[in-house]
Amino acid sequence: MNDQKIIGIDIGTTGSRAVIYCQDGTTIGSQSVEYPLHTPQAAWAEQDPEEILQGVLKVLKEAITEAKLSPHDIAGICFSSVMHSVIPVDTNGKPLDRMQTWADSRAQDYIGKIKASDDANTIYFKTGCPIHPMYPLFKIIWFKNERPELFAQTAKFIGIKEYICHRLFGKYLVDESIASATAIYNLHTRTWDQDLLDMIGITADRLAEVLPTTHIERNINPEIAAMLGISPDTAIILGASDGVLSTLGSGAVKPGQVTAMIGTSGAVRMIVDKPQADEKQRTWCYNLAGDTWVLGGALSNGGVAFRWARDKFAATEQRVAEKLGLDAYEILGRYAEQKPAGCEGLIMLPLFSGERAPHYNANARGVLFGLNLNHGKRHLVRATLEGIIYRMFSIFKSLEEVAGSVNEIRVGGSFTRSRVWVQIMADVFGRVIQVPGEPEGSAFGAAVLGMYALGMINDLKDVEKFITIKESYYPNEENREIYQRLFGIYERVYWNLQNEFEEIAEIQRTWKDKYSK
Repeated sequence: MNDQKIIGIDIGTTGSRAVIYCQDGTTIGSQSVEYPLHTPQAAWAEQDPEEILQGVLKVLKEAITEAKLSPHDIAGICFSSVMHSVIPVDTNGKPLDRMQTWADSRAQDYIGKIKASDDANTIYFKTGCPIHPMYPLFKIIWFKNERPELFAQTAKFIGIKEYICHRLFGKYLVDESIASATAIYNLHTRTWDQDLLDMIGITADRLAEVLPTTHIERNINPEIAAMLGISPDTAIILGASDGVLSTLGSGAVKPGQVTAMIGTSGAVRMIVDKPQADEKQRTWCYNLAGDTWVLGGALSNGGVAFRWARDKFAATEQRVAEKLGLDAYEILGRYAEQKPAGCEGLIMLPLFSGERAPHYNANARGVLFGLNLNHGKRHLVRATLEGIIYRMFSIFKSLEEVAGSVNEIRVGGSFTRSRVWVQIMADVFGRVIQVPGEPEGSAFGAAVLGMYALGMINDLKDVEKFITIKESYYPNEENREIYQRLFGIYERVYWNLQNEFEEIAEIQRTWKDKYSK
């Protein structure tokens, strides 16, 4: 097994990536694919699970071909996957509706009632999941109330990893990491919670079988194995969620170490040795492996907010970038560098998709505050980057309150390609920010978990031997003082708009029916 390779597959929100690693952590092959996200109306975010499955198979096959691997070269394949997805399927495993993604918040109408009841505390302290419509518990409640016929026809409610496992093995399997991010799984009994099943009105057999993240499955469908160029007996490690594996992939596995990442969304996380809860219910807690857990908070509006700025205000820059062979984000990054810290008093709350941590408010919306005639496109770009970091900082502060002081911050995700953005984080946080050399956080974390499951490493902490720190960013104290003042204003603007957020969200949800005639 010494020269065999491990493959990490990251099933993401808008695309999937397969990366092939040697046992020393070096990469010898990588392929990625994108697939669409459907938003037929406000608060809905759907995908076709079959498109995702075919994307996963495509990148796996292409990566194996790129690396010229034969079946005996592969020690195993381990999956990282997005959380909080729900697919209702019939007795044959056929989807009865599109998959609701983590970004789908149509269940928001049921959240207010639950938050006002005694059930809110029960759900959080049993499951470690704050009350928010992203969680499958509330998505299934939506199906029950809004699509009762479909609810009755559904044989199982599953997520995207269970869908892929069913096609690979003919079994509905879910790892404990994904299960612990459903708000149905009891972190203390480590089973589907009977009281919560009763609340939904289903039995445990309408959910997938929960297994450890290190569980190894073989007996792959022979046709799929042949198409991929692997043996049907290849070890498939069930794996974990992308969030916890990103933390593992950064090497931040010691007490006091934190991982902050920004991709499409974003999160701040740290590893703990037992489930932990926040009395203010700002953080979540998900399993990584065995008695290793990840405590953290995620935001919905990370890189997607920067993409919004690019798509809506930088059409010319995109054309120029294409002609010059550049990335349009590089040009926008230069724009941000040309404006001072704090954007001369322009503050953005980039809450386009509602928001998750630390306040779990699906009704929140984007705000530009302090806009004056002096502000232009370059200010808007920098304010977008700063606004995302402000929200990350609010999560970081909550995490320190719950788990204790932080002595090291490591970062990951696509935002690390932007030097100005990482520097903004250092200045807002007032901390040194370290960028690991391994760029594929979740896929690499999956590979490390796979190595652990196969006995190729003895402890998850062995990930440290694979990690080097590529760069360190130090805070500018003058900028830090500016950001401290503006962050306070940012927080006050958010809290002062609670009623307005609720009202405008209701108008947006009903706009098509009530206001577009």
